[in-house]
Formats: sequence, C-alpha cells, structure tokens
Amino acid sequence: MTQNTIIGQVELGKGGPLVGIQGLGCMGMSEFYGETDEAAARETLEAALARGVTLFDTADIYGRGRNEEFIAPFVAAHRDEITLATKFGIERTDDPQYRGIRNDRAYIRQAVEGSLRRLGTDVIDLYYMHRHDPAVPFAESVGTMAELVQEGKVRHLGLSEVTGAELREAYAVHPIAALQSEWSLFSRDVERSAVAAAAELGVAFVPYSPLGRGFLTGAFASAAELSAGDFRAFQPRFSGDNAKANAALLEPVRRLAEAHGATPAQIALAWVQQRAEVHRLAVVPIPGTRKVSRLEENTAATRIQLTGQELALLEPIAAQVAGDRYPDMAFTSVAREA
Repeated sequence: MTQNTIIGQVELGKGGPLVGIQGLGCMGMSEFYGETDEAAARETLEAALARGVTLFDTADIYGRGRNEEFIAPFVAAHRDEITLATKFGIERTDDPQYRGIRNDRAYIRQAVEGSLRRLGTDVIDLYYMHRHDPAVPFAESVGTMAELVQEGKVRHLGLSEVTGAELREAYAVHPIAALQSEWSLFSRDVERSAVAAAAELGVAFVPYSPLGRGFLTGAFASAAELSAGDFRAFQPRFSGDNAKANAALLEPVRRLAEAHGATPAQIALAWVQQRAEVHRLAVVPIPGTRKVSRLEENTAATRIQLTGQELALLEPIAAQVAGDRYPDMAFTSVAREA
C-alpha cells in the first residue's frame, strides 16, 4: 500500500456495491473547467483505480455525452473492477445556455439507452436522477428507473439534489443506494434535511464539489484568475466582493493544513469524511481532477484525522460564505426545502 492509496471501503446503500471511500468525478475531463489534456486525464483514470478509487462518476450532460464516450475505453478495460455511475435528468439543446429538467418516463427510457451506448456497456452500476422535476411524481420517475433495474440495464438507483422529504418519498417507490449533492466546508445546505434522511434510510451520501469547485484548495482567489471557458467565472461565490470575503475564510483551513503537514484540499476532504461520521452516514466524496498530482493529493486525505477542537475551528465557515452556489438556485434542493 502506497502513501496515496485510500483507506477502506463503504457500501452504497443496503446491499449495494462496496466502493473505495473516495471516488472520482470525471466531469471536468470533458467540459466546464477549460481545456483538457486528454492523455493526462486518461492517466488520471488509471492512477485513481491503482490507488483504490473504484467509483467513477459521469453524466449524460457532461460535454453533451462526450464525457461518457471519453471514459468508455477505461470502462471497457476495467469493467469488473469499477462501479460506474452516470446520470439523466438535465436536458441540453444546441442553445449552450439552455438547461431543462426532464424526469418523464419517455425521457428516462431515451436517456438510459444513450448512456449505455456511449459508455459501451450493457449495464450501469449506479443510475442517478440528476435533478428532480417536482411536476413529475416519483411513482413515474423512480418507477421507471426501477423497471430498468428489473430489466438488467441498471443495478442500483441514485438521486441528486433532493430534500430529505423527497428522498423518503422516492425510497418508498424503490430503494435508493446513493444521494449525490454538494457538500463541503463551503456548502452545508444538505444538513437541513437530506443528510438525516439518508442516514435514517441507509442511503450512502456522495458529495460532489467537496473542494468547493477548487476554491477550498487555494488554487484561485477570484474568477479573474480562471481560464477562458471555465464555468466558475459565472458563479456568485467567486466574483467580486464575494470572492474576496470567501478567500479570507480559508485562513483556519490553511492553519490546520500546516499543522498536519497537509494541504488545504486535504483538510477540506478530511472534514467531509468526518462530518459524515458525526451523522453515522456512509460517504464517498467525488473530487474531480484531470491531473495525477492532484489525485495523489486527494487520495492521501483519507489518512488525515481531525480532532474535535480542529473540527470546531472549521464549524463557522459555511455560515459566513458569501454568494449562492449557482446563479440560479431553482434547480437545487434548496429551492424546495420547507
């Protein structure tokens, strides 16, 4: 075991697959974070598996299908070694600004066939509803997803950005293995209801953006430092006075990193792991990266243990963050919290 190999495995839901306690988000390999060195990204996929990462996360929206196609050769080479997760539910068109939500039966049927084809596989291990349309009953959407399990096209079901009440409602239709939502030192909305519901039902939690889209690493301090084509340039938290105020919140993270001989990113990832332990919740953060060096940094974080006093030092950060997670929060669970 190398220093950068992650420690341990967790079960995704009751009777779900065992996966390494840290996964890999593949979104940035195809879109949203500027230009990608494809050779380096492919090397990162291989390096992740070598270090005990077995949950690989994509979605049909990432690059409008290109991300699924990009990871398909890796999937084919390691099909029995990995847990493959993808998502449906956000609709894109030729209009680059358009985002719609589709949870209807016909769309789900169309989406799963497209993902299976692009991924080059006959079964998806974990199939998420990327966003929930409240106008479509879970009996229809999750019911259709359950049919995919019965037909052998999908093994386990997941949801993303739902409230605790919505998770319980969906679970009553069919067991849910994992809930994926944003959760980090900068984003703790899920602790309002979703975390408790997941713990109660035995649903694993898969935090996306556990590094606050890179802001928690200290790699950039404002949108002005980002490259062309980086979607973070349009996020409220990284612009103007918000960015300046939020950068100042990283000081305790930096102090703890120095004390542990670690990086701010590693402290942020360790916090997510230990915060989940407080809630007696299985957790698999999926930090995204395209570089082996960052992957090594991230996986090494699973060895860090923060003391109660150190966790208390980090506790106030989220309440002081300036700006929303997205310019339009209507697509998130926050908009539907009671």
